[in-house]
Amino acid sequence: MYKIAALGDSDSVSAFASIGVEVFCENDQREASRLLRRLAEEDYGVIFVTEKLASLISPEIEKLSGLTIPAVIPIPGVSGNTGLGMRNLSEYVEKAVGSDVLS
Repeated sequence: MYKIAALGDSDSVSAFASIGVEVFCENDQREASRLLRRLAEEDYGVIFVTEKLASLISPEIEKLSGLTIPAVIPIPGVSGNTGLGMRNLSEYVEKAVGSDVLS
């Protein structure tokens, strides 16, 4: 069975622990990239990453984008929504359906 992880700053991801998601608090770009690679190699099927951190480690996320598992999902953090998650969702929908039905 696959596990679920949340990766980002403590304020943004700590609440995920209350619903059984494994929380990894990280702000450093290099350490976050290493951690994302490690989680991808382990049994994590879904990895939520705060949008702020995702923008810092986008090359690492891009390497994983062609894989079915894990799904790396950008989520807004406590500092607000940057729109990254919605842009990615629009791209996924367009690939799946042939047009962007979300905009």
